[in-house]
Amino acid sequence: MVASRRNNTNPARIPALGLRTLVLIGVSIVLMYLDHRENHLDGIRKTIGAAVYPVQIVVDAPARFWGWLGESTTSRNELELEVGRLKAERLLTNARLQRLTALEAENARLRALLEARTRVRDEVRVAEILAVDANPYEHNLVIGVGSRDGVYDGQAIVDASGVVGQVIETGLLTAQAVLISDADHALPVEVNRNGLRTIAVGTGEIDRLDLPFLPNNADVRAGDLLVTSGLGGAFPAGYPVAIVDQVTRIPQEPFADVTATPAAALDQVREVMLIWSQPPVGEGTEE
Repeated sequence: MVASRRNNTNPARIPALGLRTLVLIGVSIVLMYLDHRENHLDGIRKTIGAAVYPVQIVVDAPARFWGWLGESTTSRNELELEVGRLKAERLLTNARLQRLTALEAENARLRALLEARTRVRDEVRVAEILAVDANPYEHNLVIGVGSRDGVYDGQAIVDASGVVGQVIETGLLTAQAVLISDADHALPVEVNRNGLRTIAVGTGEIDRLDLPFLPNNADVRAGDLLVTSGLGGAFPAGYPVAIVDQVTRIPQEPFADVTATPAAALDQVREVMLIWSQPPVGEGTEE
């Protein structure tokens, strides 16, 4: 009985499944035809797409997040590298700019010396300052020329603005000079306006000279230009030395209190000119 029932049931199911498959295939063909010809299923497809879209977003979110995170990390690293490179370039550019500024200032000083040289009738030579004495009570400096170059003791030193000092000790390759502001230095000068002669004495201050030997009735006033008088033979006449900045007349004293500011910036000078107004000591004529 059981066997006969099984034999009676199985053959019935097989045709039913085949019939359903054929029906589904037929319905699919009809739906495809209708959709292809008249687009009847667009609304349904759009509705299904709208319903499925949130699910797609949720499913795709982890992949999008990891992609965004990786891109952000890469972009940040690239930006940090770019910022570091730009900082290095900026430092290099600033260093080059500072060097160019220094070269520009040096070029301006050299041009000023050359222009001053064209106004000088005496033989001159430009020399670089190698060192400055650190002793505040002695205003000395070392220049990069010596006896091999014809430098001699007592030789006058000037720059583009005025008298700087004179050589006090000559070596073979270098020479030591004293500034006119040194307390032990004195220089014969005259007032350019009227030819009044006097002595300008260093005070030990880099920006002040004293004129201690002018009487109260001397014709000198603030703003007068002091130039070398040529007396003594060390400095040729006519070179600017200082500008009178203060004149104080004291009735009880025989001399006025007169101070002046050096024409040359003694604390800023980098290059100087040596003047050959006389032959070096010991140089004779050949027979």
